[in-house]
Amino acid sequence: MNALRRFLPALILTGLACTAHADALSDITGRGVLKVAVPQDFPPFGSVGPDLKPRGLDIDMAQLIADRLGVKLQLTPVSSANRIPFLTTGKVDLTISSLGKTAEREEVINFSHKYAPFYMAVYGPQEVQVHGPADLAGKSIGLARGALEDLEVSKVAPEGTTVKRFEDNNTSISAFLAGQVQLIASGNATMAVIAEKNPKRPPLLKFKLKDSGCYVGIAKGESALTAKVDEVIATARSDGSLNGLAEKWLREPLPTDF
Repeated sequence: MNALRRFLPALILTGLACTAHADALSDITGRGVLKVAVPQDFPPFGSVGPDLKPRGLDIDMAQLIADRLGVKLQLTPVSSANRIPFLTTGKVDLTISSLGKTAEREEVINFSHKYAPFYMAVYGPQEVQVHGPADLAGKSIGLARGALEDLEVSKVAPEGTTVKRFEDNNTSISAFLAGQVQLIASGNATMAVIAEKNPKRPPLLKFKLKDSGCYVGIAKGESALTAKVDEVIATARSDGSLNGLAEKWLREPLPTDF
C-alpha cells in the first residue's frame, strides 16, 4: 500500500500530461492558425511578388488548405535545406514546398497525396551535348543543396562530374545563367519560366532524373492531420481546384493519369 501511495502522484501527473496533449490537427483548430513552410525562391511554386508578398502554387495550396480547415494562414519562408527540419522541430504544422517523396524522407515525416505534378531533369544550353548521365563526365552542373535534385544527381553522376551545390534555387539559377556552370538540375516548371525570361540562354531539357510529384509534408505520427490534408486534396481534385492551380501556375492542366 505504501509503495502504491508513492507511485500515485507520478501516475496522476502522467495521466494529466497525456490528457493535456492534443494532436496537431486539434492544436491547429484550437489556435485558429495553420503554420506552413513555403518556398521563397522557387517560382512558380513560391517566390516574392512585385508587392513583396509571397506568391505561387504552393502559397495558393497552403491557403486552400487553411480555408478548408476554417483557420487563418501563417507562412514561413524556407529553403530546400531547412524545409523538413522546420517541420520536425515543430516550427510549422505543414511543409508545402514542392516537396518530393523518397523512402529516406518517409522515415522522417508523413506525406499527403500528390497535389501537383513535378519532374526533375538536367537542363543546359543547346551547345552542351548531353543525352544521359554518362555524358555528365567532364562537365559542371549546378543545383540547390539538399534538394531532391541533389540526391538524384549524386546517384547517377559519373566520376569526373563537377557538382556545384548552392544554398538555394535562385543562386543555382543565377550561376547557370552567368555561365558559372554548364548545366543545371531543377524542376520542369521552374525551367519553363527561366527559359521564357532568358531567351539568350534558355535551359533546354537534356534528360529526366525523376518523375515525381509535389506532396504536403506532415510531422511523423500525426495521422489525424495527414488524413485531413488528404481529404482536402481529394476534394480539391474532384472539384477542379487542383486543376485550376496547375493551369494558373504551371500553364497546363493536370495530367490525365494524375
